[in-house]
This record gives sequence, structure tokens and C-alpha cells, in this order.
Amino acid sequence: MEWEAIEKRLNTLLENGRHGELRGAMMMLNEVDIAQYMETLDRDKLLLVFRILPKDISADVFSYMSNEQKQTLIESIGDNEIRSLIDDMFLDDAVDFLEELPAGVVKRVLQNADPEKRNLINQFLRYPENSAGSLMTIEYLEFRGEDTVRQAMDIIRREGLDKETIYTLYIIDEGRHLIGTLPLRKMILASEDTVLSNIMDRNPVSVHTTDDQEKVAELVRHYDLYAIPVVDKEDRLVGIITADDIMDVIEEETTEDFEKMAALTPSDDEYLKTPVFKLALNRIPWLLLMAVIAIFTGMIITSYEDVLSASGSVGIILTACIPMLMDTGGNCGSQSSTLIIRGLSLGQITLKDFFKALWKEFRVAILVGTVLFAFTFFRVHFINGADWGVSFVVGAALFCTIALAKALGCAMPMLAKKLGLDPALMASPMITTIVDMSSLFIYFTIAKAVLKI
Repeated sequence: MEWEAIEKRLNTLLENGRHGELRGAMMMLNEVDIAQYMETLDRDKLLLVFRILPKDISADVFSYMSNEQKQTLIESIGDNEIRSLIDDMFLDDAVDFLEELPAGVVKRVLQNADPEKRNLINQFLRYPENSAGSLMTIEYLEFRGEDTVRQAMDIIRREGLDKETIYTLYIIDEGRHLIGTLPLRKMILASEDTVLSNIMDRNPVSVHTTDDQEKVAELVRHYDLYAIPVVDKEDRLVGIITADDIMDVIEEETTEDFEKMAALTPSDDEYLKTPVFKLALNRIPWLLLMAVIAIFTGMIITSYEDVLSASGSVGIILTACIPMLMDTGGNCGSQSSTLIIRGLSLGQITLKDFFKALWKEFRVAILVGTVLFAFTFFRVHFINGADWGVSFVVGAALFCTIALAKALGCAMPMLAKKLGLDPALMASPMITTIVDMSSLFIYFTIAKAVLKI
């Protein structure tokens, strides 16, 4: 059934007060779909529908709702309902939720949480933002190396329902140090008397609690993991990070990179829910920076006024070719920077590859520059009617600009990475602005040298 029809049916049941049928209809939906439906409801209807849900799935639905809807519910329900909700949520979902709430709401939630869970949440909230520790959950299963497959299966049957994932078993020693991992499938296929330490992977991939979430996402992607264990500075197992949280990290990091590449201040808010003033505020600083840098572009043009005011059609043609020169240079720089930034983010390029990448972009620039030089020379000479000298100046300037733009597009993101900055900062707007100034300087220098102006 189409989602529009489902939503219309649910709305009809809600409007007619047929709450029993509404409850039954929602039970036929996935928790994600229920949360999506609740996003369309106003405050009163949201509270009503949430209270209709059975308690065993309300926490799951809550974890998929937007932060605005979560805050609305927390402000509307009673203390006992808050306590029940938080106790039923997985710990990492509760922490993620609380990190986005105002301090006053967080205080109320923690006051009504189970004391043990409140202590755990407070411990997680002390980890640095966007660190592995702030993402991890403690709802996982751990086993001793000397446990047998039969003993492990008994533990899974007894405790697995309350854990966030059981697809990977984590093996620890007496000091809680992580010594291995074991896929559930491999364990099931082994005989019941097999000792776990004999079939586990003794070289587990793990992260430390203080590792940045971007590193965590890269490791999970590289090794195709469903979850990754988190250890403290003494290599003791303290939690795991599951694939659903990693997907959120990847989406967040990708969005942040896109915003930086477009010269926007990163924001976690949804576009349609972000106030106009905040949207403008996210853009103004970068635009002001570009405007300040553009002043130097104007100064370069002014200082070469004698070239542009050359007698006859020379000055007109040289002036008319400036936009083409600047646009081509900016586009070439953007192409290179985009590929380098992507390579850096995926781990396909490292700082050790600097000269290798630069040499590759230089060869690309030679090929691209040669083709565009020939095209531009032909157009300026045969279509615009310029003499051989002017045509050569425009073509040569374009060739040099392309070479410079490709080099800057390659080098600047890697330089930013070397300095500990986000390579995405050196994307299209920044590259374009710098190439604009450089291309004009190259253009006028060649013009003065060749045309003797």
C-alpha cells in the first residue's frame, strides 16, 4: 500500500476517535514508519498517539523521531512516563537524544531515570563530543576465552533479547582486555564442546574511546563490520558501536563536508526547520571573506589598466576574455579539489601520496590545457578576428591558469589535512577565489611580455 494511503487511513482513525483500530493499524507498521507518521502530528495528537503505543515498542519509536518531536514529548508527558521511556531505551540512543536537548530538559530526564542508568548516561556524556566513547553502547554480549559454544549459546538465549546486537561475540580475558571476536555464524557451525578461544579471531579491529567518529566510520567501512568494539587506554573492552550509529556518522560527516565545500558554516538543523536568520548567518562570514579576497582581484585589474586600454580591438578582446579565463580556472581547480577531498575522506589518498597526486594532476593539466589552448586560439583568432599575438596570449594564459588551478586544487586540501584542518575547507569557493587572482596576474604578465604594451 502506498504511504499516502496508509497515512490517510491512520488520520481517519485518529480523527474519528477509533483508538483501538489505530493502535492495531500502527502495530502493522515498522517503528521507523510509525515515527515518520508521528512527525506530521501536532502537539496534542502526538501525545495521544504516543500513549496509544504499547510500552514495549514506544521506546523504539521514540529513538527514530526528530529531536524537536522528542523534546515536545518529554515536555508533555509525566515523570513516570519519562522514567519508563528512558529505562526502555538503549543506552546509546538515550545519550544521543540527551546531547541535543536544552540543559533544563536534560536535568528533568536524568532526575527521573533509574539511578544506575543515570550514572551510565552521565559517564557517557563526559566523553568528548563526536568521539567513539560518546557513540558506543554497552548493550552487547561478552564472553571468556575458556567458554564453550554450548555455554555461549545459553548466555545468548538468556540475555540476547536485551542487547543491541548479537551477531558478533566479543571475547575478553580476566582483566577485561579484548582478546578476540567471533562471528555468531562461525560459532553456530562449530561443535558445542568447542572452546571459543580456539575459533575466535585473535586480531580484532577496535577503536579507543577518544578516537574521532570519522576514524571509527572509516574503519567500519574499510573492514565491512556490523559493529566495532571500543576499548579504553588500557585496552579493556568498554562498549561497541553498531552499524546504525555509524550510518548516522557517515551522513553527518558527508553533510558537513558538502556544507564546507559550498562555503557554509556546518549546521545539524534541517533546512525547512532552520530560521531564515540562522541560514543567512551561516553564509555571511564566508561570503564576506570571499568579498574581501576579491578586493585583490580588482586591484590586479586596476594595476594593469594600460593593458586593457590598448589601442584598437586588442584591449576589447583582452577584456572580453577575462570571464572565460577566470571561470575555466575556477572550474579546473574545483574538479581537482573535489577528487582529492573525496580521496582523502575515503582513505584512498594519504599525505604520503602528495607528490604522486601532484604529478598526476600536472599531467592531466597538460592534456586539458593543450586541448583548451588549441580551441581558444582558434576561436579568438578566427571567430573574434584577433591577430596571432593576442590569440596566443589568451591561449597561453589559459594553459598556465589550468596548470596552476590543477596544482592548487590538489595541494591545498592536502596542505589543510597536514595542518589538522578539514580538507573540505579548501573546496570550490576558496580555490576559485585564489585562482581568479592568480589567473589575472598570469594573463596580464603574458600580455605585456608578448604584446609589448
